[in-house]
Amino acid sequence: MDFLDYGIIVNREVLERIDDMINTILFDLDGTVLPMDFEQFMIQYFTNLGYHFKDKIDPHTLVQYVRECSDLMIENNSGLPNETVFMDQFEKLIGHDITEYKEMFSAYYDTLFQRVQATTYQSQEMIDSVKMLQDKGYTLVLATNPLFPMKANHHRIRWAGLSPEDFTYISAFEINHYCKPNVKYFKEVLETIDKKPEECMMIGNDVVDDLGAMKLGIKTYLITDCIVNRKKIDYQVDYEGNYQDFYQFVKELKSIK
Repeated sequence: MDFLDYGIIVNREVLERIDDMINTILFDLDGTVLPMDFEQFMIQYFTNLGYHFKDKIDPHTLVQYVRECSDLMIENNSGLPNETVFMDQFEKLIGHDITEYKEMFSAYYDTLFQRVQATTYQSQEMIDSVKMLQDKGYTLVLATNPLFPMKANHHRIRWAGLSPEDFTYISAFEINHYCKPNVKYFKEVLETIDKKPEECMMIGNDVVDDLGAMKLGIKTYLITDCIVNRKKIDYQVDYEGNYQDFYQFVKELKSIK
């Protein structure tokens, strides 16, 4: 066994075997690529969303409706796109056509949503890790939980100091039909990018949502700086560490160009 300089005991031969198989890195977004105070993020998200819709609907009612529709997306097994699940339920709750609401949701992400950036920050180690993985020839995927529209994901990627073009695939509620930790979400992503589980590693900060990838046989790395473990459960993971640890881990991965 070797003590590598990122503070994790790793069998170097095992790491090299993993290195030989893996060519694709799946990144979570919130709390992983984009460090944040998650509680403050949600407070600011809903505060500004409520203000944006204040002339159309009571803010507290809006929050209740959005949470209910989001829960349905997370539980979705219908095969319908997450956006359809959300909007169909939202229309039922509103009780009339929601065309204007859809337009206002879209406008929100280009306006008041920008205020939510104040609850996030950048990790230079993560930025450097992404660039290093690109240089080494890995396929990079932004496997964020598809609860937000694509434009919101693009904004948050830029907040993180990166570009949407850094990733060959970005999940979003318009195009995905399942959510984490449903194993069907990970299957859908891998089928779309034409990869096998043994070719991939999932990098995330949520012990339930992101480590759900292990059910499909995907290797996992848990980022601990903004770790989410709401139920305080025991968990198993292939690797874990903070941003600096992950950067050192990436340095150890060989080039596959």
